Amino acid sequence: MPGVASALKIRPATEADTELVFGFIRKLAEYGDLSDEVSATADDVRAALFGSRPVAEAILAYWGSEPAGFALYSYSFSSFLGKTGIYIEDLYVEQGFRNKGIGKALLVHLAKLGRQRGCGRLEWTVLNWNERAMEFYQDLGAVPMDEWTTFRLTGEALDRLASQGEP
Repeated sequence: MPGVASALKIRPATEADTELVFGFIRKLAEYGDLSDEVSATADDVRAALFGSRPVAEAILAYWGSEPAGFALYSYSFSSFLGKTGIYIEDLYVEQGFRNKGIGKALLVHLAKLGRQRGCGRLEWTVLNWNERAMEFYQDLGAVPMDEWTTFRLTGEALDRLASQGEP
């Protein structure tokens, strides 16, 4: 794609980018019709990314001088591989910047970062209704992990389990 390399810049997010990252999180939630699930604040995001014990990182994509998208990720560990992996929590490209190669460029950036850091895998989830995204990921060589089901404990269920005594 001519001009992509010169128009697109990807860089790590800094603490000064907290509001931008949080804005992208909110836009991603809106896109997925999940806005009611966002209880995080910009301060929560700041603490997670730049606090005394950071637990995640983010990269930003700019098209020219315009913020166009982001990826937020953390590290996992595969006992089967004996290596860490990158887990992409969020990947989002603004509607007006889609189909310019930005989503792929964010994934390429994370794949290179993973290799530099000795990671054995790159993983993420996608909503089942988002067939366009699934096709895009499969075209990159990603395979759906259909034999695995993601489980999640949050809210009262998490509190209930955490409050149980040890056997």
